[in-house]
Amino acid sequence: MSRLPQVSGPEVVRALQKIGFFVRLQHGSHIILRRDTPFAQTVVPNHRQIDRGTLRAILRQTDLSVDEFSKLL
Repeated sequence: MSRLPQVSGPEVVRALQKIGFFVRLQHGSHIILRRDTPFAQTVVPNHRQIDRGTLRAILRQTDLSVDEFSKLL
C-alpha cells in the first residue's frame, strides 16, 4: 500500500472530476461532489491541506485505492 499524498481540497476535486464526479454544491468550505453511474457522493473540505483520515475516508467513499488516486493527480 502506498503512502497517502498530501493534497489540498481543490486538488482532490480536480482528481475526482477526472473520473466522472461533478460539483453538486458548495456549503461554506465544504464541496459536495457526486457521480451518477455508479452512484457515489462525497464531501471534500476546501482546505489547503486535507488530513490523512479525511482523505482516506474520501477514497473509501469513492472506491479508489491510494495508487489509483495518485495517478489521477
